[in-house]
Amino acid sequence: MMTASWLDYLPLWALFALTVALVIAAVEGGFRLAVFRKRQSESGIDAPISSVIGGTLGLLAFLLAFTFGLAASRFDARRALLLDETNAIGTAYLRAGMVPEAESHEIRRYLREYVHLRAEAAKRPRELPEIIARSEALQDEMWAQALLVARKDSNSEMNALFVESLNEVIDMHSKRVIVGQYQIPAVIWLSLYIVSIISMAGVGYQFGRAGSRDIAVSLFLALSFSIVIGLIADLDRGYEGALQVSQQPMIELDRKLEKSPR
Repeated sequence: MMTASWLDYLPLWALFALTVALVIAAVEGGFRLAVFRKRQSESGIDAPISSVIGGTLGLLAFLLAFTFGLAASRFDARRALLLDETNAIGTAYLRAGMVPEAESHEIRRYLREYVHLRAEAAKRPRELPEIIARSEALQDEMWAQALLVARKDSNSEMNALFVESLNEVIDMHSKRVIVGQYQIPAVIWLSLYIVSIISMAGVGYQFGRAGSRDIAVSLFLALSFSIVIGLIADLDRGYEGALQVSQQPMIELDRKLEKSPR
């Protein structure tokens, strides 16, 4: 199971709407605070707040870039692992033809079912825990067959090559499951939102100092920021959203194995 932070319970559209609301509220709050302070002070607000706001916005830009980098690197890792697993399964299937016929037939049958499950996982994300459990059960079945092969001829180089490739298939499964559990920590999301609220409140405060505000500007700012946050969240989630790792390599392997000799 994936480790979930508080943001993972929100669908992406709800996260986008929440971010827009928070940004607009922060800008409005900063504006009202500046207006209130101007009314309380006869001489106006003379503090050099612009440099402070600029520094806060720079810090926000750094946090956004850092968080985006984390999400993008994990997206690339998931894509690379998918290709590696596809190649590992294809190699194991070919090498299964080197072992005695009885075990070869069973192992290839298990591998075809295994690949089909992996290809279907993207279409049934809600059933991912069950698919993982069934995949691991198939791994146990294949490993049992590999043990039979090894006991028949422990000195065979062909048998050793097959066992090595099957072990790599199992290792790649573990890596994909573990990387799928890695997501941006909740403390980073919390820090990003806190700095964002402070920065947007500072922008609203600057509007208040100027004595005018533009609702359209506030809305554009909220939408732009929320789009970036939504993009980061989409990259970070391997089970939801538009930016999913294409399962086409596994789907193509599934089709190829279905057409292969039994």
